[in-house]
Amino acid sequence: MSFIVHSARLVAPTAGAAASGGAPTRGASSVVRDESDAWLRVDGGLIAAQGTGDTWRAAAQDGDRIVDAAATAGAGALLTPGLIDIHVHGGGGASYDGVRASPHRASYGDARSGGGGEDEPDAAITHALATHAAHGTTRAVLSLVTAPVADLERRVRRIARLRERHPGILGSHLEGPFLDHDRRGAHDPSDLRAPNATDLERLLAAGEGTVRQVTLAPEHPGAIEAIRRIVAAGAAAAIGHTGADLATARAAFDAGATILTHAFNAMPGLHHREPGPVAAAALDERVTLEAIADGVHLDPDVVRLLFRMAPGRIALITDAMAAAGADDRDGDWVLGSRSVEVRDGTARLQGSDTIAGSTLTSDRALRVAIRSGVPVTEAVRALTATPARAVGHPELGTSDDGGPADLVLWDRDFSVRAVWRAGEPVPRAGAS
Repeated sequence: MSFIVHSARLVAPTAGAAASGGAPTRGASSVVRDESDAWLRVDGGLIAAQGTGDTWRAAAQDGDRIVDAAATAGAGALLTPGLIDIHVHGGGGASYDGVRASPHRASYGDARSGGGGEDEPDAAITHALATHAAHGTTRAVLSLVTAPVADLERRVRRIARLRERHPGILGSHLEGPFLDHDRRGAHDPSDLRAPNATDLERLLAAGEGTVRQVTLAPEHPGAIEAIRRIVAAGAAAAIGHTGADLATARAAFDAGATILTHAFNAMPGLHHREPGPVAAAALDERVTLEAIADGVHLDPDVVRLLFRMAPGRIALITDAMAAAGADDRDGDWVLGSRSVEVRDGTARLQGSDTIAGSTLTSDRALRVAIRSGVPVTEAVRALTATPARAVGHPELGTSDDGGPADLVLWDRDFSVRAVWRAGEPVPRAGAS
């Protein structure tokens, strides 16, 4: 399929090499282009050419479909790379552990009882992916909450298998079980444990190279050794759900950890005498800081503060659970083994004030960040190139010639009007 999109404002990062003078590296910053009246030509799933003004007419070839961005999305149409979510647990009523648990429907079948056929968890995962794709997320790292190691092993293996045939899957993210008990958030305390070589090797082996991120609490015995092993396996080590102080967080980053999982949430905040992990991450140019811009997890001023503290190193994530993007999101849900209630779009453990993921989609994260005072160029970077580099995919999240044609067309209010993944249109049903 070949096509040209023209007459759009193009906001898109370029490869990290343009900013650093060398090869793109995990965590490297990027230059963000902001061009008016721009066009892109796509051929064979890749970006083949680009320019501005009417020069697209000379670039057009026989058989090209012509997409007038202004006619499709209205005056002020915006074109960006496809969004990349490196921390998302599900959506549309389904979760990436293979469970569908909506207010009106039982599980697809990968609960601890092991119920359901092999196709049911696959269907849950692909349904959640389709929900987020309709909101602009073209690639995602599928996050798994704390569970027994045998269950996590099976789920990581399933994601690895699905990745072979679903281009939207970058791999898996193990958010647990190596988390701090006191900062566990919505994770099941009965399944938490200190990192150990046996469990870690089982999980990494199950992924066959597709585990992209592992979050752990660096204060655990054995955590530093685990970080080194995670990095050696080609995954990003992240610290989160932690009570670590500044020195412990720095030791984790020196050992190879490169991501701070949902900054400020489930960890000590900034204090003038006890700076903690947020300060350690913000001061370390090697580290990417995840942030949840949903108006619940972080105050808008804190969102803006993060972008100023670590320019080019913020990755906006959704941390979405199954209710995200669902028509009937308010109600009773399941997150892993925990019962969750969603009220007015906010998910909490039943009977408590503990936040249990979010109902955020990536397009709304963009809008919240912009309303918080983050420049459009930086908000786009934080949903494209920065998360891509954080998990070792510098080829994604840009509009460079020869790169994958993952694109989102927005209207002037930053609502999604069209999505393409590898040059193929993504269905818009259910997007809002």
